[in-house]
Amino acid sequence: MLTADQQKPGTTRTLLTEKDAGGSVVSTVRRTVLPGGLRVVTEAMAGVRSASIGVWIGVGSRDETPTLSGACHFLEHLLFKGTPQRSALEISASLDAVGGEFNAFTAKEYTCFHARVLDVDLPLAVDVLGDMLSSSTIHPDDVEAEREVILDEIAMHDDDPEDVATNLFAETAWPSSPLGRPIAGTAASISRLTRAQVHRFYRQWYRPEQMVVAVAGNVDHTTVVRQVRKAFAPLLTDRHARPAPPRRAARFKRGAAGSAHTTRPFEQVNVLLGVNAINRTDERRYALGILNAAVGGGPSSRLFQEVREKRGLAYSIYSYANHYTDAGSFCVGAGCLPGKLDDVLSVVREELRAVADEGLTEEELVRGQGQLRGGLVLGLEDSASRMSRIAKAELLYDDLPSIDEVIGRIDAVTLDDVHALARSLFRQPETLVVVGPEQP
Repeated sequence: MLTADQQKPGTTRTLLTEKDAGGSVVSTVRRTVLPGGLRVVTEAMAGVRSASIGVWIGVGSRDETPTLSGACHFLEHLLFKGTPQRSALEISASLDAVGGEFNAFTAKEYTCFHARVLDVDLPLAVDVLGDMLSSSTIHPDDVEAEREVILDEIAMHDDDPEDVATNLFAETAWPSSPLGRPIAGTAASISRLTRAQVHRFYRQWYRPEQMVVAVAGNVDHTTVVRQVRKAFAPLLTDRHARPAPPRRAARFKRGAAGSAHTTRPFEQVNVLLGVNAINRTDERRYALGILNAAVGGGPSSRLFQEVREKRGLAYSIYSYANHYTDAGSFCVGAGCLPGKLDDVLSVVREELRAVADEGLTEEELVRGQGQLRGGLVLGLEDSASRMSRIAKAELLYDDLPSIDEVIGRIDAVTLDDVHALARSLFRQPETLVVVGPEQP
């Protein structure tokens, strides 16, 4: 796939065409690079009446300095507060009036503003998002009002044991990296942030070369490009700028082993036990998906059956993987009564050791492949998920395989592939965090 930074501004390319069994085209993905380096990527889907749009910006919490911790998330909130053309109420009411879904989120490596509307209302969604992203006023009064909202949000997360454990795990695994800081920042960092700092962050990062406008559904690419060009006109001033290339990993950033405990007045203990895994673009991610399914990815997984069904040690037991450009982790999470914690950890370690020593069974491999195939296809049946897929391919992966190609990669994974990965993961020193009542 030709990367966007190699494509000349003002040109359009077809990235992917998918056909059904009868040879009819069911979706087409196209990319246009506008002046300023703004990318417009669309997927025309047959047989739908909705359209989903996302403006994805290649900046996340890991791009903040310690002084600016939480600035990216703070800014996400503030862009809803008004422009010279629209008040905060007008921004919200415009899409409410047509039954649209409208929201945003901040991650470690990107930020997204997204909407889902009827296809006939897509021009409105493009116009509102373009106005917000290019012309936000970031008024001082709004900064102070939203500061209180975010402090409440941080307090809310601090009352959620899984959120506390997740943040503590990141802090323990990557203590000297922005990856280790919470996306929302801390009460102290948010209290210190000034309007000037947030505004500088806005002007530094919300540049067209850092943005991807992704649209999927019942859409026409040329029409969408025309709408985006008009809505984002204030940003499209440098006719020679090229899109920023995806993040590159200079080297793998290994997480630190160790343990941490924080006391909270919860009834349960929440625990995360994790190890270093693989980064976002590692080809072994398909093997890891199958491994995760077998270890703790559902009710048929080893940990669910052994910890919950057979021994009744915990109601909640699961596993998952985190992927970043230059880092990754595989984690097992559980929530249990304090008196059962040692038994839960013993069983988890025993199961991970068994998988590292013996690998999976043929039945687990087949079941894991089926789980990934089903999750992939069923997860891409609406325009919002399709929009997210093409945006991430553009912003993070430099790769947009067809659905059949992804299924082929999943089916190509062997027992030996999964076993080799399990050995490399589960024989490493672990990172363990525990959140709950004070231990005796």
